[in-house]
Amino acid sequence: MAKSKAKSKFSASRYVDGDRMTGAILPGNSTVEFRQFPVPQPGPGQVLIQMKASSICGSDIRAIYRAHLGKGPEGYQAGNIAGHEPCGQVVQVGPNCKDLRVGDRVVVYHISGCGCCEDCKHGYMISCRSELRGAYGWQKHGGHAPYLLAEENVCVRMPDSLTYVDGALCACGFGTAWEGLTRAKLCGADRLLITGLGPVGLAAGMLGKALGATLVIGTDISPARRRLARKIGVVDEALPADDKALAKIQRLTGGRGCEVAIDCSGAPAGRLLALQGTRQWGRCVYVGEGNTVEFAVSPVLIHPQITLYGSWVTSLKHLEDLVERLDRWGIHPEVTCTHRLPLSEAAKAYNLADKGQTGKVCIVFEE
Repeated sequence: MAKSKAKSKFSASRYVDGDRMTGAILPGNSTVEFRQFPVPQPGPGQVLIQMKASSICGSDIRAIYRAHLGKGPEGYQAGNIAGHEPCGQVVQVGPNCKDLRVGDRVVVYHISGCGCCEDCKHGYMISCRSELRGAYGWQKHGGHAPYLLAEENVCVRMPDSLTYVDGALCACGFGTAWEGLTRAKLCGADRLLITGLGPVGLAAGMLGKALGATLVIGTDISPARRRLARKIGVVDEALPADDKALAKIQRLTGGRGCEVAIDCSGAPAGRLLALQGTRQWGRCVYVGEGNTVEFAVSPVLIHPQITLYGSWVTSLKHLEDLVERLDRWGIHPEVTCTHRLPLSEAAKAYNLADKGQTGKVCIVFEE
């Protein structure tokens, strides 16, 4: 795929008035509200990032947009600017910053941890249990505003070959798929089954092919999402997620199933199908959030000797690995983005994402 530096017609400057800026918040009743916020100033170890792209995650829809499901330190703090998939350019550097410079293009790993616990030291800020932990767009102001204040140590420098939309899709969606596939050690000896062809499932297909999967099968209940997966070439087969899906998977794999399966649907039926479609001695990964699953443990999991992984987002180091490989492979996550809208149309953007019939939806500010 050719490298791209396509520019958007939208500009961040229209949302700034002096030292005030417009940001989008999620009240929790399937609506979006706009409020005025001061343009932040970086403190020690912080950088100010001018937003270029800020995409919408399924977790934003499930846990914030529809209703504020999470409570306590894990929950959305009402009134915070939304958007936990931000990407932009450093415009100001605070005291004691050691690496970044004004002008650097960065992907923001979407959680800032305490930096001291075992998980943080391994780069898994997502699993930090400290009261100091905060996710951008949830407990900290996020990317649905012209500027974002971020800790320097969670910013990943982005190569020029990647667009800002590419970068926005990396930290959460593509990072989640990358972590799951690499944890399952997907390689050129494997066939890959993906249940759920939403944005994370599309990412899994694209990355699965890059890692060498010899056959990529995707399933989804949505005809629109199956068509999109086929159109952008991230799957070899896109099957309806119905009661015939398992038989079709078996037929496509000579009755054996796939060596690796990943559930990106978060649906009980999708999770079960992922396990059932995994080959004996194979590896299955659950990354889709929410809901439950119920199955007969012995015939579905134990007797086929399947290894089942639960994988939550990715680590800071693995995000850096992903960005480096996207550059090397010439791969652009933005091909999974079907809708780009300005901040002023954030309500439309969230409504589109909520319907579950699109690829990735992204709010863009790029000049």
